[in-house]
Formats: sequence, structure tokens, C-alpha cells
Amino acid sequence: MTTERSSKTNINTRTSCPLCYNDLVIQWQSDNIPFFGEVMYITTRCDCGFRFADTIILTQKEPVHYEMTVECVEDLNARFIRSTSGTIRIPELGIDVEPGLASESYVTNIEGILDRIRNVVITATNWVKDDEKKYAHGLEVQNVLEDAMKGKRKLTVVIEDPLGNSAIISDRAISRPLTREEAGRLKTGMIVFDVDSSELTVDESENAQPIGN
Repeated sequence: MTTERSSKTNINTRTSCPLCYNDLVIQWQSDNIPFFGEVMYITTRCDCGFRFADTIILTQKEPVHYEMTVECVEDLNARFIRSTSGTIRIPELGIDVEPGLASESYVTNIEGILDRIRNVVITATNWVKDDEKKYAHGLEVQNVLEDAMKGKRKLTVVIEDPLGNSAIISDRAISRPLTREEAGRLKTGMIVFDVDSSELTVDESENAQPIGN
């Protein structure tokens, strides 16, 4: 692999395409964006159709825990920053969204987070249609999330990040540092939704499949 420097913030590297083995140029561009700090954008595309894009967060802060109780429609507008190392939790429903190889960083709001989770729960519920108990529970979780998105039900939304790059931006959000033990327990494997303490578990990788019973 050879390296070509075009500027202080842009680097091109050359390698072989993993599909056709032709020469492939990978572009690396650094940037500084609000909330995330220093990041590196990585992009490449080959004539054979192969393409790849990723964003790597380069900054590291102290491990942090944010939580907010959603009580009304106005709370849904609170800004939510999730880095690739952030774990999202909804304790009342036993839902954990853990970072993995396919995890993304994004800035949204509380409503956007609840909607993302609801969509995955819908998929998980469809997978267990033949199990009456699990199917009924999946529908119940969907209803709770939908009520929360209408401001009709209280839910606690938590984001924990061992690298400190995630946050909930609101006067009503509570934040505190994570202890070393708490940060060490955060998982970095596949993204898993556990909606009933192992009753219904879903893998949200690119090739999602139901996991176990």
C-alpha cells in the first residue's frame, strides 16, 4: 500500500479492490464537527461496483452516562448524540442497543431514537409470530413506544459511552461520569435488542437473523 498526501487534512491510500483486485484509491479526510470533535471520513469506490464509507471518531473523552425521563411531547425534541461507541438503553422495557461493527454515529432527537427502536421491535415481533406469548409481548412493547412518542407514557432514555462522545442535550437530562467498572462492562459486540430479558432478542447487523430463544 502506498500513501499520497494531498494536504494536511486529506490523505489518499492505494490498495487492491477486494472484489476485482484492481487498483483502488481510498480517500481519508479529517474534520472537526460539533459534539463529536475530530473525525475521519473514509470513502472509496471501484468501477466494479464495490464501495465503502465510514466515519471514525478520533477524540476520546471521559466515560459518560446520560439519562432523561420523557414525560411529554416537548421532551421528544431533546437532541440526542450517539457515537459509534454509545450504548442506548430503555430500562423500563429492558431494551439495550449496543455498538458493534455495523454501528453508526448520528445526531437526532429522542423521538428519532424511539422510532428507530420501534422499527426494530416490529421486525423482531414479526419473527416470532408463531410464538403466541412472545408475539403478544412484542406488540405490547410497540404500543408502549408509540404511546411515549405521543407523550402519553413516561420512559427513561439512557446513553452510555466509554469514550465520552455521546450525549443528550437538554436542561432535563442528567449526566454523570461512568466508573471504571461500569465502563468496562459496556459491550462492543453486535447490536442486540433484548425486549424481555432474553425472551425476544434481535441482532441488528446488516444480515439480521433471530438469535436463540
